[in-house]
Formats: sequence, C-alpha cells, structure tokens
Amino acid sequence: EALRLIRRDAPHLVLLDIMMPGLDGYAVCREIRREDDSLPVLFISARSEEIDRVLGLELGADDYIQKPFGTREVLARIRAVMRRARPVVRPKGAEGAFEMADLRIVPAALRAERGEQVIELGPRDLRILQLLFARCGQVVRRDELLDQCWGRGFVASSRTVDQHVSRLRKLIEINPSEPAIIRTVHGVGYRYDRQRPDPSR
Repeated sequence: EALRLIRRDAPHLVLLDIMMPGLDGYAVCREIRREDDSLPVLFISARSEEIDRVLGLELGADDYIQKPFGTREVLARIRAVMRRARPVVRPKGAEGAFEMADLRIVPAALRAERGEQVIELGPRDLRILQLLFARCGQVVRRDELLDQCWGRGFVASSRTVDQHVSRLRKLIEINPSEPAIIRTVHGVGYRYDRQRPDPSR
C-alpha cells in the first residue's frame, strides 16, 4: 500500500518505519531506491542496534531517527534532508549546461543527453557530475563527495558513495564496466578526465 501511494502521489519525502505488515521498511526502502534514487527517505524506528541503523542507511535512507524522539528533532532532520535533496551545489563552471565526454548535462532540467537519448538524473546525480566536472583532471575523494553531495554530518560510508556511483554509471556510461566519464582512482575516489581514455590502453 505504501509503494502504491508513493507511485501515485509522488511525495517530497517518506518517513518509514521498519516493523510493518506485509513488506518491512527495509524492503520498502529497497523498492523505492530501485525506482527513485533522489526521493528523501527517513527511517523512524524503535530498533536501536547499530546494525539496524547501518542497514537502513546502506539501503539508501537519508537518515535514521530512533524512537522515542522529540517532534522538534524530527522536523529539524526533515529540513536538513530536504536541503540536501536540492541541487544546491553549483561549482564554478558547471552552473549551466556542460559536456562530459559525449554526454551533455542540463542542470536546470535534471537530465543528460546523448544524441537523441534523454537520461533523467536525480539531484544527487547532478551534484556528483557537477563536482567531478568542476574538478576535471583531479581526484575527488570519497569523503569530499559525501560532504558536497550528501551533506556534512550525513552518517554514511565510502560504500554509500561507491554504490551510488555504480548506479549512476549504469545510467550515463555507454559501457559501465569501462567508464569514460566517472573513472575510479582505487583507494582514493573518482576522477573525470576531459579526454576520453583510449580503449586500446
């Protein structure tokens, strides 16, 4: 029922308990992330073990609030998550449309274009691409990506970044296993090079 309402009503935010009839909150969050990578999701649960919080965040939740809680705290966390969900990071040189390899990114429309193909982007996808474009040729560390694209104070790990980049590559790369746009610098982070890598090398 929750998934049906989300698909029908397109909410701006989802507050999600874990213990629910039918699908539990983890399964609902997993389904949400399969369909929408940018919809803010907050878990609110009495389950207080670290593994519960970590699992919720690894599944793609933006925050985890433990019961019992105060209304002001919940509202403050909602405001913080909503601020992070907006495409507010606009590095110099990436405010308007820009090109990465054969991809044209249009920030105002939250989309990328490759010829006639149109690729819909989430706000976080856009922030990652803007940051890599603005730092062309330089390595952007995973912790920098977390600070700039998830927000300072966001409880997550480098795995969160890697998983999101993997999903983003599937959207924008012609061959995600040999990326031409988001290149991995092992043990450090990611880099965009203006020149495409030579596939024969």
